[in-house]
Amino acid sequence: METFFIKALQLILSLSILVIIHEFGHFLFARLFKIKVEKFYLFFDAGFHLFKYKPKNSDTEYGIGWLPLGGYVKISGMIDESMDKEQMAQPPQPYEFRSKPAWQRLLVMVGGVLFNVILAVFIYSMITFAWGDNYVAFKDLKRGMSFSDVAKDAGFQDGDRIISADGQELKMYDDRTLFLNTYMQFAEARQIVVDRNGEQITLTMAEDFADKLIASKKVAFQPIVPAVIDSVVPKSNAFMCGLIKGDSIISINGKEVKSFSEMTTLLSENKSNRVDMRFYRDGTRYKTSAQIDSLGKLGFTVQVVDPGALRHDKYGFFASFPAGLTLAKETLQGYIAQFRFVFTSEGVKSLGGFGAIGSLFSATWDWQAFWFMTAFLSIILAVMNILPIPALDGGHVMFLLYEVITRRKPNEKFMEYAQYAGMILLFALLIYANGNDVYRFFIK
Repeated sequence: METFFIKALQLILSLSILVIIHEFGHFLFARLFKIKVEKFYLFFDAGFHLFKYKPKNSDTEYGIGWLPLGGYVKISGMIDESMDKEQMAQPPQPYEFRSKPAWQRLLVMVGGVLFNVILAVFIYSMITFAWGDNYVAFKDLKRGMSFSDVAKDAGFQDGDRIISADGQELKMYDDRTLFLNTYMQFAEARQIVVDRNGEQITLTMAEDFADKLIASKKVAFQPIVPAVIDSVVPKSNAFMCGLIKGDSIISINGKEVKSFSEMTTLLSENKSNRVDMRFYRDGTRYKTSAQIDSLGKLGFTVQVVDPGALRHDKYGFFASFPAGLTLAKETLQGYIAQFRFVFTSEGVKSLGGFGAIGSLFSATWDWQAFWFMTAFLSIILAVMNILPIPALDGGHVMFLLYEVITRRKPNEKFMEYAQYAGMILLFALLIYANGNDVYRFFIK
């Protein structure tokens, strides 16, 4: 239960930061062009609010709503989620959104997405400044990798060391959000060079290699390392069954464990079940019984690489910004590369809501991991909001571009219906995604 609250608190804090920064982007450009902003709210205040404050001589009411599904700024003279038909029926006023030139309205609408990207760059920059860049080059993994069946069908063999993918060196990061970048580099590559028993071999990937990897739902590669515990999460299932740092797992339910990847496979096969485990501690063999959670986890980590292979790059304050920009760019590229899989049948089934997002946060409060995840979510929020769907920023941008090109505004009644359609679609997706979370929690 403690783990749940830690993850939930991190999720709420992260989303609150992202929503405030996103809405501030809209707010800033609106005020820059002297457009009246009536409300600036964190969360939605349908029916009532938790807090509100309107400064003296200000047109804007600031507040916190009760429904934690995002937030909004209510801009005068704009067809948005407020659906203020009464205001739109009045003659346009000079301070209203609809009275401004198309290029100003366009900047107001992209302001939220722009600020989410800027936030991601800033967070990544401060992470590299505060903690540096910690990674392992794939080519430095002495024991090489173990590969999934799909990867083996493409020509990989257990023990191969990956030298490069389309000429680029691949790196392994501790942070799972950065791992996505590396994974998509691997999946989308056409030529991958591996070291196999001292000989460099070039493997040419089929065009559907990435599709097969995603459809398999199995990680394509894992470093070959012994299953030796590096740390145990307090009060986790691993903690409760007596495991400690240094224990070496040797079998699960009687099946021998030779490596970390074999261990994770066995744990995954026994999700939500209790298993018998045998392990070595200080040369003595012990046994225990452990409960595996619904994600196939026990609550411990292993040292996945040889400490000698770890690299640490330090950055000065100003040097951290180009590094942060690079991380943001790679994360954006990685997310866009895998975004197309959302529209496949497997992608639709894997959609998740707040539960899925919350599960990505660390089980313990780790500021570095928290900021990595917040930066990653900021990139996701930017991509999702720029999609050309009515009710999203991208939908407004689409209609504004139409106006710029044709030099005429879309019919307001059409815009109103489009807004309704977009809101219905978004609520349907929200219900479906969170329904998937519930289904996976109680059924799977």
